[in-house]
Amino acid sequence: SNLVSQVSVFDGAFAYLRIGKIESGLSDAFKSAYQKLAATNKLKGVVLDLRYASGTDYAAAAQTADLFIKTEQPLLQWSDTMARSTAKTDAIALPVAVLVNHQTSGAAEALAAMVREAQIGLVLGTNTAGQASVFKEFSLKDGQQLKVASVPVKLANGKEIPASGVKPDIEIAVSARAEKAFFQNPYRKPKYLATSTNPNNLNGTADTNVPRRRLNEAELVRLQRQGLTPDQEYFDEPSPVTESTKPVLHDPALVRAIVHAESAFNP
Repeated sequence: SNLVSQVSVFDGAFAYLRIGKIESGLSDAFKSAYQKLAATNKLKGVVLDLRYASGTDYAAAAQTADLFIKTEQPLLQWSDTMARSTAKTDAIALPVAVLVNHQTSGAAEALAAMVREAQIGLVLGTNTAGQASVFKEFSLKDGQQLKVASVPVKLANGKEIPASGVKPDIEIAVSARAEKAFFQNPYRKPKYLATSTNPNNLNGTADTNVPRRRLNEAELVRLQRQGLTPDQEYFDEPSPVTESTKPVLHDPALVRAIVHAESAFNP
């Protein structure tokens, strides 16, 4: 569906749920998808991917955030509505990492902000679009519709979600082209990983056939220090997966989200 558009498990332990659009029915679709993953995997964390997600249904955003909160508390306010979480015993209690980018807009921004405000998880990526407002439509003389942001959306603490967008806890900047490529296939290998002969490169060796589980935190830091970002002219295709090798994740935002969830996991 375009509500939960992709569901998978990485490293056998990290639930990945990608949201397409925030609209009515999302919380039920999300809960159902999550429960299916939890039934067949020993999960350690949840990655909620809101990159490119949009929508204006703030009630649906609050209901989805509510899945992670076990107590009753205020979550979000817009116009004359205040959304609250409900007390429950089956809240999702795993570490959460939320992925956002410049095209995370509207109710998706509100969902990311609520997850952080309730101290459920970290937000990773780049500033969101800054469109978390209630819009009014005006008809122009030429028949076109003009949408004007009229009412800001506020978090439980009364803070408005700013027009500059939701600022991530951990910034992970890649070029728009690279981000799109990773979004389509997180196993795509940027060209520099395949051709670098620098002894400090991410593979640690010029032999690119060495199977590797994934980049760890130290390697990500080294990548950033060297000023390398995955925005080369083109990408290699993902390495063929054989029985003996695990595919390697190259999407830096997703890798960092899993590193965070793994380090925060406390069984």
